[in-house]
Amino acid sequence: MTEMGGTDLHVTTNSAPQIRVDGKLRPLDLPPLSAVETKQLAYSVLTDAQKHRFEENLELDFSFGIKGLARFRANVFMQRGAVAAAYRTIPYEIRGFKDLGLPPVVASICDKPRGLVLVTGPTGSGKSTTLAAMLDKINSERHEHMITIEDPIEFVFESKNAVFEQREVGTDTRSYSRGLRGALRQMPHVIFVGEMRDLTSMAIALSAAETGNLVISTMATQSAAQTVTRIIDSFPPHQQSQIRSQLALTLRAVVSQILLTRADGQGRVAAREIMFVNQAVANLIREDKVHQVPNAIAMGMREDMLALDDSLADLVDRGTVTFETAYPHFEDVEKRAALQKRYYRVAAIPEAAARRAP
Repeated sequence: MTEMGGTDLHVTTNSAPQIRVDGKLRPLDLPPLSAVETKQLAYSVLTDAQKHRFEENLELDFSFGIKGLARFRANVFMQRGAVAAAYRTIPYEIRGFKDLGLPPVVASICDKPRGLVLVTGPTGSGKSTTLAAMLDKINSERHEHMITIEDPIEFVFESKNAVFEQREVGTDTRSYSRGLRGALRQMPHVIFVGEMRDLTSMAIALSAAETGNLVISTMATQSAAQTVTRIIDSFPPHQQSQIRSQLALTLRAVVSQILLTRADGQGRVAAREIMFVNQAVANLIREDKVHQVPNAIAMGMREDMLALDDSLADLVDRGTVTFETAYPHFEDVEKRAALQKRYYRVAAIPEAAARRAP
């Protein structure tokens, strides 16, 4: 996987191992694995304690490192009575803002003294890499106490200007919620929560942000509006009015991203939506008008907000991705149609160009 520049490895019974490269699975030139072989491969990187936990729960999240190569996040699980596993590469080196193509405005998010900041996107959209760059910037520039609560620990940080501590669910704390409650008593300035995955962790994260901490977390949502809606809808109806008020008060920014294959086939590039919570957005959240958030983002360009459609259009205009690759991700049909006319006026459809050739 490392030699091929892959991001994921899938090991399952009756199939050859497959590696995800630039978002597409490629089977290795190996015979299909038997149930015995998949179990042996999966167990080869487990400790005795992890084997026991897996056999008890039938699934296991963990991470491990291979010296001189990389770290890996893994999930071992059962399917049709056989052991299967999925592994994801986590580089030892934390890439910087420039390498990731992160706009300068994201750097300003790292300077927020308090509040809730979310990085969102579907699985495999590069959220962890973006978050690692943000946390590393804070670690390098701020003399503060940083605590992470992760399941499992992915990127490993060393303290720079900040005091940086990482806690893993299952090893250093029993659960996200217990780890978060504990973090509030450890006098932190910055708390990173690996994922806001349940109502309890969301409620504690909001309270932590409300009481003066900078809380950074992630969700598997595809836009800023969807993120706000997901948080509110996770709570019972009688609490939602209070949560809307808390979100309007504490939410500072949402960065949503997707990864697209480059036009030259050399890797992938991120398209991003960036929302800052100004007075207009806060009022929309408070008044239960979240469906109007995309309009507020479009009108907030002066405040460095960025709509996903504009990010996609910019990538197409610069030739970084093709229009066909960006097409399914547009929200605004009219904007997509305008870009389509512009794109095909500049770059003729290959088939049409071939027909016109003498």
